[in-house]
Amino acid sequence: MASKVFFTNLRTTEDENLLQKLRRLIVTAGAGQIDFKNKYTAIKIHFGEPGNLAYLRANYAKVVADYVKEQGGRVFLTDCNTLYVGRRKNALDHLDAAYENGFSPFSTGCHVLIADGLKGTDEVLVPIDGEYIREAKIGRAVMDADIFISLTHFKGHESTGIGGTLKNIGMGCGSRAGKMEMHSAGKPFVEQDRCVGCGACQRNCAHEAITMESRKALIDHNRCVGCGRCIGVCPMDAVHAAEDEANDILDCKIAEYTLAVVKSRPQFHISLVVDVSPYCDCHSENDLPIVPDVGMFASYDPVALDMACADAVNRQPVMPGSRLDEQPKGHGDHFCNNHPVTNWKMCIDHAVKLGVGSADYELIEI
Repeated sequence: MASKVFFTNLRTTEDENLLQKLRRLIVTAGAGQIDFKNKYTAIKIHFGEPGNLAYLRANYAKVVADYVKEQGGRVFLTDCNTLYVGRRKNALDHLDAAYENGFSPFSTGCHVLIADGLKGTDEVLVPIDGEYIREAKIGRAVMDADIFISLTHFKGHESTGIGGTLKNIGMGCGSRAGKMEMHSAGKPFVEQDRCVGCGACQRNCAHEAITMESRKALIDHNRCVGCGRCIGVCPMDAVHAAEDEANDILDCKIAEYTLAVVKSRPQFHISLVVDVSPYCDCHSENDLPIVPDVGMFASYDPVALDMACADAVNRQPVMPGSRLDEQPKGHGDHFCNNHPVTNWKMCIDHAVKLGVGSADYELIEI
C-alpha cells in the first residue's frame, strides 16, 4: 500500500518564509496525530562536522522542537558519537561541535543530548533477529525517548549511495559498537606508528583482548568482541575500526538498525533536499551540490520518504562543475553515477523486506 509523502518546494512569499513553510508541512503531514503530551521526544539530527557547511541549519531544528513543545512534548536534539576520528568522537567534543555549528539550547529552544554517552558506550541492546544483526546497539537516550522524530539532510554518500532518512536513523543512532558492527566485518586494529604505549586501551578492555608489547598495543581478535571502547579512549587516535564491510551488506545492516530504532513507538520523519552534497556531512568539508535544491518532505514512513527524495533528486539536472558532472553517466541514476561502487536501493529493498515501510508512495504537494 502506498504511503503518503508530503512535499513543499522552496518558494516563499512575503506572508510565509521557509521556516513557516516547514511548520505548515509538519502540520499538514499529520504530526499532530501523535500524542506528545508529557512525552520525551528525540529529534535525531546530524550536527555536522565542523568545517562542513552543508548540514542543516539549526533554524530548521527549532521549528520542529517548537512544534513538539506546543503539543506538550519534552523534546531534545540528539545524535550518537562517531566511529571515525574527528570532532564528534566523544560527547564533550561532540557538544562543542554542535554548539559551534549553531545547535545550542538558546538557538534551538531545547537541549542537546549525545545519545550514547561520554565515550560512545552508553547503549541499549535491542533484539531484532535480522538477517545480519541479532541485537542492535542503540544509543540509550534514543531508546529512552517515548517518541522518535528524524530530521534529515538528504545528500549523497560514498559508502551507501545516499545519506537519507534510513542512514540518519540506522547508522546515526548506533553506538560506537553499533557503528563498528555495521561498518566492519573484522575487528579494530592499532596503528603502531601512532601508539605511544599509554595503556588506556588495555585498561578499558573488558575482555583482556589487548596486550602491550615493546610499549605498543596489540589487539587479540580471538578475544575482541568489537565493542569499540578502545577507539574511544585512545588519546592518540591510534585505534581504528576495520571498516571492511561490503557496501551492500552495510546498507542492509543500516536497515536492520533502523528497524531497532523505530519499531513499536510513535515516529515521524522530515527530510530536506537542499545543498545535496556528494559526500556525508561527517566530512569536515563539503563540495558543490550535485543538483539544485529541491524542497522539503515529510512522512510517517521513512522508507517512502527516502524513495520520494531519491526520485526527486534523480529528476533534477546535474549541477555544472560538480563532482557528479565529472563522473561517467552510465548508470542512469545520479547517486550511482556519483559513487559507482554503491547501490542505495539495497537499503530500501531490505527495509521493505523487514516491514520498516513501503517503497511505494503517494506524493502530496502543499
